[in-house]
Amino acid sequence: MKKSIVIVDDHTLIAQAIKSIISNFEAFEVLYVCENGADLIEKLNQNKKIPDIILLDISMPIMNGFETAKWLNENKPDVLIMALSMQNDEESVIKMIKNGAHGYLLKNSHPADLEKALLSLIDVGFYYPDWASKIVFKNMKQQDKVVKSEVKITDREKEFLKFTTTEMSYKEIADKMFCSPRTVESYRDSLFEKLELRTRVGLAVFALKNGFSE
Repeated sequence: MKKSIVIVDDHTLIAQAIKSIISNFEAFEVLYVCENGADLIEKLNQNKKIPDIILLDISMPIMNGFETAKWLNENKPDVLIMALSMQNDEESVIKMIKNGAHGYLLKNSHPADLEKALLSLIDVGFYYPDWASKIVFKNMKQQDKVVKSEVKITDREKEFLKFTTTEMSYKEIADKMFCSPRTVESYRDSLFEKLELRTRVGLAVFALKNGFSE
């Protein structure tokens, strides 16, 4: 079964071009296109089918990508968010990640790179090209120093961290750790607080950076 995608972009020609490109991808299909975050929320509230992935522009009127990512993270946490933008500055990348984006890709990327990014979202749960990864790791460098000197991570939290870099759901992680999903959620929430993070992507990046990957 194909994975479903919704495109959120206020430039109609660009949105339709992306839709046309995705139509050639064997594993994906576009459900519908939205003009901005408010339009997306309205459609979701009208019981439109919830997609597996949302391709989200940043600069949009009424409700931009930052606001939309935050709303999705709080209200539709199972939806994977891929920022698709022309903005490659450090502030935009970090803000989108903090607001819940699972990946970041530039609009001038090759179609093959878009397909690769979408497959990575499904298989691993996140995708960042090299240039974006450097920004993320640079941003976390100072935080790493604080974590190593002040934050105490338990053995079970370390075990949980390694699973955040896989495609497993929290329920599947709970099965692997021989505990309840609620216990896994407690590990997640504890790490969110200790590391000052808000998303699984942040945990996964921290895990990869600090050698906790599966």
